[in-house]
Amino acid sequence: MTFSYRSMFLYGLVSTLGLISTMPQPQSANAVPSCPIPALSRIQRHQVSRGETLEGIAQGYKLMPATIIAMNPSINNGTVTVGTELQIPPFNGVVVEVPRTQTWRQVAAKYKVRPDTLFEMNGCQQNPRVVFVPVVPGVTAASNRIIAASPAQTAPSATIAGYPLPSGTTVALPYGWQINPINKAVFFHSGVDLIAPVGTPVEAIAPGIVVFAKDQNSYGKLVIINHIGGYQSRYAQLETINVTLGQNIKAGDILGTVGTTGIPTSGEPHLHFEMRFNGLLGWEAKDPKPYLTK
Repeated sequence: MTFSYRSMFLYGLVSTLGLISTMPQPQSANAVPSCPIPALSRIQRHQVSRGETLEGIAQGYKLMPATIIAMNPSINNGTVTVGTELQIPPFNGVVVEVPRTQTWRQVAAKYKVRPDTLFEMNGCQQNPRVVFVPVVPGVTAASNRIIAASPAQTAPSATIAGYPLPSGTTVALPYGWQINPINKAVFFHSGVDLIAPVGTPVEAIAPGIVVFAKDQNSYGKLVIINHIGGYQSRYAQLETINVTLGQNIKAGDILGTVGTTGIPTSGEPHLHFEMRFNGLLGWEAKDPKPYLTK
């Protein structure tokens, strides 16, 4: 296998860094708030039992066998040995060391992965030396493009549209790569900040069901609604929450009020609003602009 020596090195590096876990770990100190737990912190261990095969194990974790082979240099010719402990990543992909002469953005370009996808998948770390890349060695480029596709490629066309405030307003901080106005750090902003006075009613943009309604770290008071078609809207930094978990919501229902809870990235009071799509990499952030109509 062409990746064996490199895989062996990365196996040792990942193990030494303590990134293998059976439970999700807290976000690293240098991660931007509200980012997912890094993929490398979500690697699980699986001990091979009698009668198990590589294909069966991969199917059980919804992975390709090539992903497990790349993560485990002890696998010989696609055969797993009883008692062997395997590293199981959360997604199809490979662990890649970022060369000292390169940045993770260059790694993203090399593997043809969207930079924001790689950034969020690795916990929004600013300068990681080891990253998890959502491509599979030995798989054709066309297949890898499916694995690492952007939300725009995997999501159906938008069928949800509305506005979360009583009237149109100014965007304080747009979606995408931004410079934090407070500490000047570059980060990926997964939503938009819509300026509004504290206490302004916040409305659901479309029908759905409430799947989260409480405090959530830097999001502050947060309401999350799942919509039809695999879409999700998020309403953060609220002052109050007026809905409960499991509640069915209609478009225009009041979810709460604008506030300044959590760790806002804009100085003026605002609603932090996100749109997400349940794609191959989990709840992928999408540009909210096409969904905001008044």
